[in-house]
Amino acid sequence: MKAPTAVVAIVAAGTIALAGATLPAQGSPVLDSDQPDLISGILPDDRPSTPTPPAVPSGDLQAGPSYAPACMGVTIKPGQDATQIVDDAPNGTTFCFAAGLHRISQTIRPKPNQVLASDQGAVLTGSVKLTKWTASNGDWVTTGVLPPAYGQTGQCEDNVANICYLREQVFLDGKHLTRVAVRDKVVPGTFYADYAANAVYVGDDPAGRAVEMSKTGTAIQSSANGVTVRGLTIEHFATPPQGGAIQLGLGWKVYANDIRWNHAVGAMLVNADSAVLEKNLIHHNGQLGIGQYSTLNGTISANEVSYNNTDGFWIADWESGGIKTTWSNGGCVTGNLIKANRGVGLWSDAYDDGRTFNANQIVDNAADGIRYEIGRNGTIADNTITGNGLGTGRGSGTSLWDGGGINVNTSSNVQVRDNVVANNVNGISIQSRTRGSGPWGLNLLRDIVVSGNQVTMKGGTTATGMVQNSGAVIPAGEVTLKANTYILDSLTADRFQKTGQWYSATEWRQTGQDAGSTFTIRSLAR
Repeated sequence: MKAPTAVVAIVAAGTIALAGATLPAQGSPVLDSDQPDLISGILPDDRPSTPTPPAVPSGDLQAGPSYAPACMGVTIKPGQDATQIVDDAPNGTTFCFAAGLHRISQTIRPKPNQVLASDQGAVLTGSVKLTKWTASNGDWVTTGVLPPAYGQTGQCEDNVANICYLREQVFLDGKHLTRVAVRDKVVPGTFYADYAANAVYVGDDPAGRAVEMSKTGTAIQSSANGVTVRGLTIEHFATPPQGGAIQLGLGWKVYANDIRWNHAVGAMLVNADSAVLEKNLIHHNGQLGIGQYSTLNGTISANEVSYNNTDGFWIADWESGGIKTTWSNGGCVTGNLIKANRGVGLWSDAYDDGRTFNANQIVDNAADGIRYEIGRNGTIADNTITGNGLGTGRGSGTSLWDGGGINVNTSSNVQVRDNVVANNVNGISIQSRTRGSGPWGLNLLRDIVVSGNQVTMKGGTTATGMVQNSGAVIPAGEVTLKANTYILDSLTADRFQKTGQWYSATEWRQTGQDAGSTFTIRSLAR
């Protein structure tokens, strides 16, 4: 089946004959065709399926502080102690932050139903000014500004230096400087923090320039319910790995904010049942844009989540990139633009149940577009997923083990339907791994249905299919692909894989997969 040179056509159910038009041999120039289906009808009951591209964000989301409504309440001016003012006020008070820079030296802990808002572009910063610089062997140093040394958490892309966990960031005239592991590596655009000596070194002359260092750990967090946060810019908080600059709680509504340049996670939902995170710009955070843990029916919608993992967390694994949710039930991640994050775009990891990922635009993230791992009862629908998984680094790769546009890993009862998946490192990857046991018993890959998707795969080793390791064999009938549309560079190229065996489009259909699917070839240039 490796060298057919003609288009196949149906003669009788399950019987293949050769039609007059020729196909290129593998490795030769491909056909340029707009035919909707070149090999439909090989299996009985085929019905070509061409999904309609889903309604997803265009890149012009109505997100950020400019979309916050007017604020009427207790005014908090720059220079006032916002934490104390909020603490002294009764439940339900609305606070209006005036325009300007508000330095937050202690976490703001709102009470039930309080509102923290601005309609004037207020900026909450966790940074402090660094002054009293001294020239030192070509660098500049200031002392007495660092906290005592603290333990390492998380995993870094550079697992030799292992410095991503260090929380304090330094900004020169608002520009994020890159941390280096030793003083000898300090050059312009970088800094080094010596915790033992309590000294910070920079490679740029700070004279006449604004130098700041993130110091406060968290901007807003409390156990109160019903809190609203809107219209604020939240930046420069020294959040620990897996910690959020803002941490949502029960019934919180956080919308129309700009959450940026914090060390770890921009916004984190923890025990945040029925919380809503909506219409925010969440970008350039050091580890992850959004995190969610142990939350029932949380909603993450219409946010732009971009350019996160600025501080060198492990790109291919652990926890970095756009959005990651764990141990949560119900709720949805919907209508978000998730782009150019140095990690996974949208990741469900470990015991999410009944989660829905739909109508998101997920583009140019360094690792998988969507990764659904050790979960159950999930729906991945109507997303557009393009250009993901092409980053390089520790653990990155191009096989189905490394994922692709959509990666379903050791999960059960997951529907992957009506997505547009184009030009990712791989198309749709279904992985069965030995992952031990958890609250639902042994973690197994079961009952996966992939239907109605449009998958474009051209060039390299890009593929769609299934992989398994020796301890996690996929039983027959547990993975079904059907009624999908594939846009390929060639019908004779191996673009499908099943547990180690590669297949061309024609051969793939003969395995019993993709009944009712269509296969179209278009040139690499189109």
